[in-house]
Amino acid sequence: QVQLVESGGGLVQAGGSLRLACVASGRTFGGYPMGWFRQAPGKEREFVAAAIGSAITAYADSVKGRFTISRDNAKNTVYLQMNSLKPEDTAVYYCAARGTSGIQYSPGQYAYWGQGTQVTVSA
Repeated sequence: QVQLVESGGGLVQAGGSLRLACVASGRTFGGYPMGWFRQAPGKEREFVAAAIGSAITAYADSVKGRFTISRDNAKNTVYLQMNSLKPEDTAVYYCAARGTSGIQYSPGQYAYWGQGTQVTVSA
């Protein structure tokens, strides 16, 4: 049984930083995409970032230059370093993984999901 467990969410002031982590168990995702989505109240779940290893990455335009995704395949873990946080970054952040190759931007393309971690950025 595959499980993704996130950690690192919390409350931070605008301009601050947080680091999210997601550990996968039950299978390895070394050559496959792992990433992050987020969902704010009343909005659809949206793509934030994804990576295959640490060399192939993709970001939403809204987070480019502020967020950095990285992988530690030996630990089956993906991280999201979030800097210069803004109130509009407030959302539940979900870790996701695909069992097939290629980074995708739609939540429906990811088979495995974590339970989510709340990130709240105060003005």
